[in-house]
Order: sequence, then structure tokens, then C-alpha cells
Amino acid sequence: MDLNKINIEKIFKEVLLPSSDKNFFDSKALLNIQIFGNEVLLDIEITNPTLQYKKKIEALCSATIKSNFNNNIKVKVNQILRAVKKENKIKGNPIPGVKNIIAISSGKGGVGKSTIAANLSVALANLNYKVGLIDADIYGPSLPIMFDLVGESPKAVKVEDKNKMEPLTNYGVKMVSMGLFTQANQAIVWRGPMASKALNQLIWDTHWGNLDYLIVDLPPGTGDIHLSLVQAIPLTAAIVVSTPQDIALADARKGVNMFEMDSIDVPVIGIIENMSYFSPVELPNKKYYIFGKDGAKNLADQLNIHLLAQIPIVQSLREASDAGRPAVLQLNSEISKSFINLAKDVVDVVEKRNLNLPSTDAVKITNMKGCS
Repeated sequence: MDLNKINIEKIFKEVLLPSSDKNFFDSKALLNIQIFGNEVLLDIEITNPTLQYKKKIEALCSATIKSNFNNNIKVKVNQILRAVKKENKIKGNPIPGVKNIIAISSGKGGVGKSTIAANLSVALANLNYKVGLIDADIYGPSLPIMFDLVGESPKAVKVEDKNKMEPLTNYGVKMVSMGLFTQANQAIVWRGPMASKALNQLIWDTHWGNLDYLIVDLPPGTGDIHLSLVQAIPLTAAIVVSTPQDIALADARKGVNMFEMDSIDVPVIGIIENMSYFSPVELPNKKYYIFGKDGAKNLADQLNIHLLAQIPIVQSLREASDAGRPAVLQLNSEISKSFINLAKDVVDVVEKRNLNLPSTDAVKITNMKGCS
């Protein structure tokens, strides 16, 4: 096949844009084609400004040209951001007064997701943001222990002639959890619909007031609770927590893929690598990579998303969680600085996400490809 504009247009009529059912030509994304000897210059109009999407476009265009013409052809892609109408920007979440809703997820259990959620919430509060926290791990709620609220119960409050639940507050964070309504040794044995109903009650029956951030600590994996959450409220973004271990990373990748499904389409703003390394007290400059080195960092690079933090294994972090006083409150300690820096990075990335991307819609369909 000869290398010319007509043939290039013909080929791109068969190539779909990433995360779309339209091809480059019909969507009018392919604006211009220029050929200079063994070099092809493409002007492509995009609506998604993220680095991840831009790299997908560049790789797809290059592979398409080289596979159909000549592998030695040099392909340059000039990407032009299509202006998004102002009304398509952040519309506000359906929970009155709540600006940003961030889901904290993990592909598997045991990676410290709840510990991250608790410390991130308190760190944001220490930065003078108004913060709420939902313990959405219906079957294994642990946040009441981490916030020293075991045995406490939310009170009822009247809001606009409706009875609402007043969240418990500690360390500057408003928190609700199924653990506040059950005994410590009581197992919750519910089918999916009951668990989903409980989650909706935690979301909608709570009087949150005005919040800058509502953090949702999801259960591990990809199941009913996750689908119920994205159907109940439009999430601002998701964060995936993993250890550097290969087994954990395989599940973390699935967690990222779940949020990026066309039918869900929640931006994953970053990965947090927990249990990144261990430094003994007697050898503070020595790092032991017990679960592997830079595993989550490498995964973030592969998926073109942010590595938000690498949190080390610290004995005081575990002790603080068990004692009900998050480790971020250990002022001037290295672990506290790690969580404060994480919170600052999350704020920065969320603000950029809100500036550059349209709002996320709540999922309105029940039968999704890849879900059952």
C-alpha cells in the first residue's frame, strides 16, 4: 500500500479512539495529515488532556502507520486539546455541601488500605480542609478502632424536617461506619443487596454538612460495594493502594482497570505503594525491601498514572492504628511527614483533575460488560 493521505485516511476509518466506539475519521479527531518523505505528521484533536490518554493516542497512531506501511516510518503526533464547554466542568456532587469524593481502593486485602485512608483523612484535616470519611468495608469495618470510637454511636439530628445521622468526629474528621452499629465480635453475614443498601444509608442518611473532601474506604477487590458506590454518587476520583509485591500488583492493576472501564469511567489519580521498605531503628539509613522494590512505582509508570507516595513499614504506624490515634498525629516524625506530603499531593492532583476533566457521572446502568 502506497504511503499517501488517502490511504492513511482509509486506515484510520477502521481505528477506534481509546475508550470510544468512534473511529478517528468519523469523530473528526484526525485534523490533518502531512507526509515528508519517510516522516508522517498527524494533527489529532483530543478531549482528554491526561498524560495517560495522550500516550495512548501517540502509541496507537504510530503503531497503525508502521503496521500498515513501513516499520521504519517516523510518526510524529501533534495533539490539540478540543475546548470543553464550561458547563461540562465540575457540576457539583449530589451530596449537598460535599465538593470532592475520593474512593480509596485496593485489589486485595492486607495491603493497609484502611490505614492509608485514616491517615490521609486526618492529614487533610490538619491542612485545614473539612473532611468526612465513610468506612464502606461493610463486612470488615476497622476505622472505629483506628479513630478510637469503639462503642460510640451516632446521634440523630433533624435536618430540614428529616431525621439524619450525625457522624462521629475525632481528630477533625467526620466518620461513619457499620462498625458503629455492631458489636466488636459480631460477624456481618449479608448478601450483596443488603450490603449495598447499608452503604447507601451511610451515604445518604448522614448529615455531612460542608466538606472539602469525603474519603470512602472501600472493601478490597472489585465487587458489589464498588458498583453500588459508583451508581450512588459521582466520584471525583479513585486512589489504588498496593504493596510492591507482584501478587498484590496483579490485583491492583485489576482495580485500576475497573475504574477505567467505559461503563464506570472514574479517573484514577494515583497509586500509593504501602509497606514500601523497612528501616531498622539502629540503621535508619538502611532500607530493606521486604516485599520487593518499586513494584507499585513501576506499575504506575506502566499505566501512566501518578505514584502518590511510597509509605514505609514502621512499627509506630501499626501501634498507632491499634491505639486509635493515627500515626500522622506523631508530629515531626518521618511517618507523619510522609502522610502530610501525601495529602498535599492528593490536593494538588485533585485540583488539576477538576480543572482539566469534566465531572464524573454516577453509573446509571446495571448490566455492564465485564460485570455480573
